[in-house]
Amino acid sequence: MTDASINASTVQQGDAEFGDYFALLKPRVMSLVVFTALVGLLAAPVGVHPVIGFSAILFIAIGGGASGALNMWWDADIDQVMKRTKSRPIPAGKVEPGEALSLGLALSGLSVIMLALATNVFAGAFLAFTIFFYVVIYTMWLKRATPQNIVIGGAAGAFPPVIGWIAATGSMAVEPWLMFALTFMWTPPHFWALALFMRSDYDDAGVPMLTVTHGRRSTRKHILIYTALLALLAVGTAFSGVGGPIYLVVALVLNALFLHGAWKILRRDEDDSEADNFKVERSFFKLSLLYLFLHFGAILAEAVLKPYGLGGW
Repeated sequence: MTDASINASTVQQGDAEFGDYFALLKPRVMSLVVFTALVGLLAAPVGVHPVIGFSAILFIAIGGGASGALNMWWDADIDQVMKRTKSRPIPAGKVEPGEALSLGLALSGLSVIMLALATNVFAGAFLAFTIFFYVVIYTMWLKRATPQNIVIGGAAGAFPPVIGWIAATGSMAVEPWLMFALTFMWTPPHFWALALFMRSDYDDAGVPMLTVTHGRRSTRKHILIYTALLALLAVGTAFSGVGGPIYLVVALVLNALFLHGAWKILRRDEDDSEADNFKVERSFFKLSLLYLFLHFGAILAEAVLKPYGLGGW
């Protein structure tokens, strides 16, 4: 991939605006990073000064945005092929690849250094590792090399609550890794559901998503298996230091719905899916977005109420 090849294939050119550069940071993904990191920080068993806490979340968010910009720089060639991504700033001709690279590198350095100064060196180093994992291990290597790209690469999106916890405590514990595991196990069924109704995108771009390499039937089976494992993990987390009765109720309800959705996906054949434009798969994908938000919201509620004797066991 070269800057020249991307510039030559863009279909339109125009002056970049602030919104175009902001779009490079993947604000939707950044919002998930911010929320899970905030939960990790507030669920930690220590108090954090509001200014330090705000600074930590800000720099973690900037680091997540930097990862997004570097991802878009590297993936600009396939982004222009996929319907879902062809309107992104680089393939749309709004931002040059070199600008995205420079922005991503600058924000990466800024976020890591400032997080280390605002909280502790351990947190800064872990943020640096997370950016490296997402950009190099996932984007540059796994994404185009193996159908396990989402399984392994999902770790990058699961690190923020661990970083938030480390920013607060300066140390590791079991609880942040349970939050990590929750996001890690949620990622494959979430993205595989998307891939079921967006398979042509991955076919056209040559990305070896599971739907492309093993077919939709195998993908449906994998979704159910991972959803079952996720349900065990999610409900089990209720009995950890970040769980409690509020979280348990949320986990039981959501995982029952998620398992039901995965079972319905498994029972569908391709004719059924094509006939209703993948209605069940799209519904499962939408539920998956709510699933993670509500689980982390329940963890946050337990943490906020615990000092008043209302959260936790």
